[in-house]
Amino acid sequence: MRRVIFSLVLVLDFVVFSFAANGSELTTLAFQSVGSSQQISATLIKPVGEGPFPAMVIMHDCSRLGLRSSGAPLRWAQELVSQGYVVMIPDSFMPRGFSDGVCTVPGNQAKVANGFVRAADAYGALIAIRKLSYVDGTHIGIMGGSHGGWTALAAMCASIHEKDPLAEAKRDGFTAAVALYPNCGARYGEWSTVRQNKDFGPVISHSGMYRPIAPVLILIGEKDDWTPAEDCRQMVEVGRKAGFPLDIVIYSGAYHSFDSDSPVRYNALRTNISSASGKGATTGGNSAAWSDAKKQVASFFARYLKSRRDDGRGHVGDN
Repeated sequence: MRRVIFSLVLVLDFVVFSFAANGSELTTLAFQSVGSSQQISATLIKPVGEGPFPAMVIMHDCSRLGLRSSGAPLRWAQELVSQGYVVMIPDSFMPRGFSDGVCTVPGNQAKVANGFVRAADAYGALIAIRKLSYVDGTHIGIMGGSHGGWTALAAMCASIHEKDPLAEAKRDGFTAAVALYPNCGARYGEWSTVRQNKDFGPVISHSGMYRPIAPVLILIGEKDDWTPAEDCRQMVEVGRKAGFPLDIVIYSGAYHSFDSDSPVRYNALRTNISSASGKGATTGGNSAAWSDAKKQVASFFARYLKSRRDDGRGHVGDN
């Protein structure tokens, strides 16, 4: 582990400098993805104080962490560090040869770094962050947006057979998760969907159930054409009826990547499994949704990561 110099952080320099101004410490570390020999590098941000602190693993979106990044991971890190969380942000794409991310890379080429592969990175990060003396290893959450939200849902999905390479890790896994605008049309354990054109296109039916290992909150925009809200609404509805700790907030008028001040725009080059053509998606900020999302995330994680935990699965007692 070593101190990060600011020049290594290529996106949102003003956020990085604000960490230093507040006395937060930035370091880098490397860890091994669970079930493979793949080494993953990560940025670690520690708030002021000795701890032990609750912690958060933030999984980046398809734009990675470089010059073309959406900037969302560091924006959320700034929020969470200020609330007293240690934050780790792994880089899943650079070690696998995608230095510019995978937003426009065909799915068959990017499958070596899909959300299920990255779930193993998330658990490698969990193992690594638990070794830190100033981290409360029983109160660690995961969050991510878009591709990172897909990863968060994959990481929180209960294993359905012992051959799952993450089955053992999930027995003592993350305490809670927030998935921002994730792909709910993927297969997660018993939950599966059928798409219009088999491999892409709108979801036309679903079956089974998403079974989380701990509480999950999904935040998504009503007008999202990249990861449609309706797929997530149905996933949550089915799971909640069965008693699973799932919740969702759908923001009226908001598109994909609403957690920014970026203008809304359509990009025809983006790989989009939800599109009838397999291409094209709209992204852009929504100030009302972004403001409420910050409140939702703060409240949700305070409940599960800053409260006394009774049984290790997110069921909590008194604050």
